[in-house]
Amino acid sequence: MSVSSRPSPIQIWLLAARPRTLPAGVAPVLVGTALAWAERDSLRVGAFIAALLGAVFIQVGANLSNDYSDARRGADTEDRLGPVRVTAGGLVPPRQVLTATYVSFALAVLCGVYLIIVAGWVILAIGAASILAGVLYTGGPRPYGYEGLGDVFVFLFFGLVAVTGSYYAQVEHLEWEAFALAVPVGLIASAILAVNNIRDAPTDARVGKRTLAVRLGRSAARTLYALEIYVAFLIPPIVWLAGGEHVGPWVLLTWLALPLAVPLVRTVRQHDDGPTLNGALAKTGMLQLVFCVLLSAGLLITG
Repeated sequence: MSVSSRPSPIQIWLLAARPRTLPAGVAPVLVGTALAWAERDSLRVGAFIAALLGAVFIQVGANLSNDYSDARRGADTEDRLGPVRVTAGGLVPPRQVLTATYVSFALAVLCGVYLIIVAGWVILAIGAASILAGVLYTGGPRPYGYEGLGDVFVFLFFGLVAVTGSYYAQVEHLEWEAFALAVPVGLIASAILAVNNIRDAPTDARVGKRTLAVRLGRSAARTLYALEIYVAFLIPPIVWLAGGEHVGPWVLLTWLALPLAVPLVRTVRQHDDGPTLNGALAKTGMLQLVFCVLLSAGLLITG
């Protein structure tokens, strides 16, 4: 890469942080907090801010850890279709990426310390498990992201754990509605990863990274993406009809996001080229954010 074409330091670290994935960290905190606010009719502002920042720092830390680990394992080759990875692309020395990973997780821990003070030691287990899962996704001796389990991790930690953890930080107990409403959040978060893995399936297969898209094949992975998106829209009304307390018909506001979802599913089904799928990945992240903002609004109106 020539000096003239080299990105600026800010651009490089933005590449490393992967801002297109950050809605996956922000969105579940909004839903969990909104449900809790609707229940108790008050908000722990500090806990909300700490949970939001903690989720972002964990997401960035996981992205940096994956950038570092994938480069070491040879997964980020020159012919991959996605954006340049800073370690494999020689934009940042590996040690600096690793240091940035530690800094990001340390900032997440500081947010967690505040949440422990406010809501108790349950938050410690949630935060520790989230950080460990982020590191072991592509790091460690047996990274589960290389065995097709990344989608399960995303569903659990960017859906169930993030929503229920944010809810617990506000009210210090758990109700079934928090788990139920975490399902659509986790499904769309998994769809973000699915686009990434559909795009990278050919290069991942060559280096032995057996993501779900590699294991199932691109066609089946596209079908799974469509199911994750559409089932997500069915869950909120089901929770309402099942008698969820503080969950009313206003959760149907989420259906206002369907005009964003339908073209996205069509795009992922019909295209293989990197730029188009990169755009679909970013738009799936925005779809999750829009969906969760609408769901949160519906919960607050009902509450």
